[in-house]
Amino acid sequence: MEWLDLLREAAPVMLRGAGYTVLFALAAMVGGLLIGFPVAVLRMLPYRLLAWPAGIYVSLMRGTPLLVQMFILYYGLPSVGIEFAPVTAGILALSLNAGAFLSESLRGAIGAVSKGQWAASYSLGLGYWSTLYYVVLPQALRVAVPAMSNTLISLIKDTSLVSVITLTELMLATKEVISTTFQPLPLYLAAAAIYWLLSLLFEALQRRAEQRLNRAHRAR
Repeated sequence: MEWLDLLREAAPVMLRGAGYTVLFALAAMVGGLLIGFPVAVLRMLPYRLLAWPAGIYVSLMRGTPLLVQMFILYYGLPSVGIEFAPVTAGILALSLNAGAFLSESLRGAIGAVSKGQWAASYSLGLGYWSTLYYVVLPQALRVAVPAMSNTLISLIKDTSLVSVITLTELMLATKEVISTTFQPLPLYLAAAAIYWLLSLLFEALQRRAEQRLNRAHRAR
């Protein structure tokens, strides 16, 4: 009963933090897609001068911890005159990290489209970019949805790291409640349950998206 009273009192603060968590994750997902798509295309072009920097970016983002990237953006760059607000630094770090993983998902999905699709489009007079946009991407999106959804679910959990740059989300909100109640176990369990429920929600949305995208494919 004591735990129920504690959770009832903590619910408004923690749910507000969960709302920020979702907003940060969605913003980072959009940012990651805006970064990841051009990076994926650059890595597929037969021009080493363009593909090489994109490959270095992907390797760097995937090969270093997100926490370190966040520290560099928020605590390190001000020493060279570049300063970001906590919200900007948090979303930028998440976006840059997610962009690397999304670029690989998109690159694999685009590469999975049959070469015959490209050849058929070229024979109809479509250029590279028209073929990519009108023919290849709609098919690649269906392949990429599971991996992209996994990235979004990972972002939901990774937002807990923005608390280290004083950005309020679910984890920092939980810590603030703990600092006044001195009851870490039930509150951390509640935070874990919220993260789990958010993951289940986005998993359900993923299945819904897959069904819609596969409907036309199954109808053939």
